[in-house]
Amino acid sequence: MMARRASWLAGLVAAQLWLIVAVRGRFVVEKSSVRVLAPEHIRGHHDAAIGNFGVPDYGGTLTGVVIYPDKKATGCAEFDTKFKSKSRRPVILLLDRGECYFALKAWNAQRAGAAAVLIADSVDEQLLTMDSPEASPGTEYIDKINIPSALVNRAFGESLKKMTRTVAGDGDGDGEEVVVKLDWRESMPHPDERVEYELWTNSNDECGARCDEQMEFVRGFRGHAQLLERGGYARFTPHYITWYCPEAFRLTQQCKSQCINHGRCVRSPGCENAPAAARACVASVADRRRRWWVSGRYCAPDPEQDFGAGYDGKDVVVENLRQLCVHRVANESGRPWTWWDYVMDYKIRCSMKEKKYSKTCAEDVVTALGLDLKKVLECMGDPEADAENAVLSKEQEDQIGSGSRGDVTILPTLVINNVQYRGKLERTAVLKAVCAGFKEGTEPRVCLSPDIETNQCLHRNGGCWRDEATNVTACRDTYRGRVCECPVVNGVRYEGDGYTDCQAVGPGRCALNNGGCWSETRGHQTFSACSETALSGCRCPPGFHGDGHKCEDLNECSEKLACTCPDCHCKNTWGNYECTCKGNQLYIRGEDVCIANSMSKLGWFITLVAVACVAGVGIAGYVFYKYRLRSYMDSEIMSIMSQYMPLDNQNNENQPLRQHDSEALRH
Repeated sequence: MMARRASWLAGLVAAQLWLIVAVRGRFVVEKSSVRVLAPEHIRGHHDAAIGNFGVPDYGGTLTGVVIYPDKKATGCAEFDTKFKSKSRRPVILLLDRGECYFALKAWNAQRAGAAAVLIADSVDEQLLTMDSPEASPGTEYIDKINIPSALVNRAFGESLKKMTRTVAGDGDGDGEEVVVKLDWRESMPHPDERVEYELWTNSNDECGARCDEQMEFVRGFRGHAQLLERGGYARFTPHYITWYCPEAFRLTQQCKSQCINHGRCVRSPGCENAPAAARACVASVADRRRRWWVSGRYCAPDPEQDFGAGYDGKDVVVENLRQLCVHRVANESGRPWTWWDYVMDYKIRCSMKEKKYSKTCAEDVVTALGLDLKKVLECMGDPEADAENAVLSKEQEDQIGSGSRGDVTILPTLVINNVQYRGKLERTAVLKAVCAGFKEGTEPRVCLSPDIETNQCLHRNGGCWRDEATNVTACRDTYRGRVCECPVVNGVRYEGDGYTDCQAVGPGRCALNNGGCWSETRGHQTFSACSETALSGCRCPPGFHGDGHKCEDLNECSEKLACTCPDCHCKNTWGNYECTCKGNQLYIRGEDVCIANSMSKLGWFITLVAVACVAGVGIAGYVFYKYRLRSYMDSEIMSIMSQYMPLDNQNNENQPLRQHDSEALRH
């Protein structure tokens, strides 16, 4: 039974791989640049294939010294000592290919103090991607690898070995150090202000270490992903891989239990000319180019690897389909980030590994997240129908590489800006790679968190301009490094080269450290070289001289700029001057002259009397005006009141008339 199952699974995977490689197979090797800086005569650029483990420093660089060990050059055994360079630069360990896993070489290099590892190919061939081995006892080190790794071709590796004297332990070799710069800045495309990335995954959580790795990544990265998508900085799309059941196995119990949408071989016109493999219907969506294909056939391996127990592969396919539709419906409702919540809640509430999965459980999660269950079901269609499923067929088409992206052949696979990510699937490592996909200077704040980025502005202000008084700086931190740009602070714009000079310009500039101009206060007096009427520049105020950044009091007396008349006496003050005249003369400041003060005591008395008379006439006029106004108001009021009530004299005039009328009535 076990042998048959293993044989069938091997055949299933082999069929899929045949289709990918033979029909349209294309695996893209993601590369970084290796630049030799020293010795001078071997300087140049070379390509290196990024390893699919460890943490490539996307968006960054690493300059270090290449060391080739004289013992254990394959790196398959633990080194006995730590490697150090004479110049104290980071060590980039060069190792030979062969005898053990690539990842084990990197792990031993990391434990020996290497900051990165280069593995020299042993044969002349095209560069290939170094993959990590399948999880098994003894490979627990894979998740602990935190340094970048790359494969270089044999010729370049041999050149490095020749130039590198054998250095072991303390790095006391007698040769010139070979200095190289590993550069990942262009390994990740960064064309604009939004990153598009996708994760090829699977809803099965019983595949061992790989499944655990995926779920740990979703759990750790969910917050970052939702921040990026809520802010419009990124667009995330989940994808799910499905396999195909060969025609020869279509009616077997294995195929029926592992696949949905069972169908038949459908021939299009012209299929009769297809090759024998095509006529056998071992096909995929990619084969439509040859005008033959199989309707349906969406399969997944049995979760427990036991066809007689637990869940079936078709349960995994159905859940894959549901999760795809959850994302589609959430995206239509303007909440695409809800997919991350669904996957986490599904793992907690409906785990296949914990035997909690059921259709009802999964649908309850959909409803709990406020998604339209009816729309999700409509998107999923009927998994039992003898027809093609549009959603899963689209997934199979997308699985095939296009442009700069190769075919997706392994799980999990992360694709960022149409380039397959290389490195371990871990929160910090992936966030670094995603952030490297933003156009320089447009990274959101999440990309500048301390755990993934070193703020170059903290060291000597990044070499940029800085105003010590206000701590205003031209250094701006970005994911790819600092930039020196004059800032805008509290609405005040600075202009300059950003490195040595920045000047505040525009309205309001004087409110911010006096626009960078001179200012000084003595006692209750304050003078500033910044003028609100001037939109830029500094100019010393009247009474001072200087360049506007430093102003000194101008001595008008010694400079003969004021108080120059013969009878004048000048006294300089801070920012001003005082001028007095001899005798009883008066100083006229505008004319800078002294005039005689000839008024006698009688003149002063007459002047005072005249002023008093004028004041008296004014007061009398005011009193008369108030009296006339009051009289006028009283008469107006009496006139108005007489219209509504009789007055006393009116009562007296009418009284006799009323008596006469009484007498007349009595007779």
